[in-house]
Amino acid sequence: MQRILIVEDSETMRSLLASSLEEMDPPVKVSEAASGFEALRILPRESFDLVVTDINMPDINGLELLSFVRRDPRFQTVPVVIVSTEGSDRDRDKGLELGADAYLVKPFEPEALRATVSDLLAQPR
Repeated sequence: MQRILIVEDSETMRSLLASSLEEMDPPVKVSEAASGFEALRILPRESFDLVVTDINMPDINGLELLSFVRRDPRFQTVPVVIVSTEGSDRDRDKGLELGADAYLVKPFEPEALRATVSDLLAQPR
């Protein structure tokens, strides 16, 4: 079973992301981190096939987390999806430039999230 880490400081949004992904077929296992800092503690301890992260979070934001993931050889090939309220072309370009594999703007359609995640999980790494 493929594993996904959701990194989101809003408990409500984390629940929405998790419930959207838990409806995937084939099923995936979802883990959650309430901050970028918590994600950095979890990542080395478990193996994840994909990370979904917000940008605006206290302590370590999603772009800093993305930079860390892309610099660490253990995680370089793990796809990262940014889901953020930051919807400008500049924000999107910055996320993709830093190595995000996809960028979705909140509010998002759960089907769009599932389709994006399915596509990324299906790609050989």
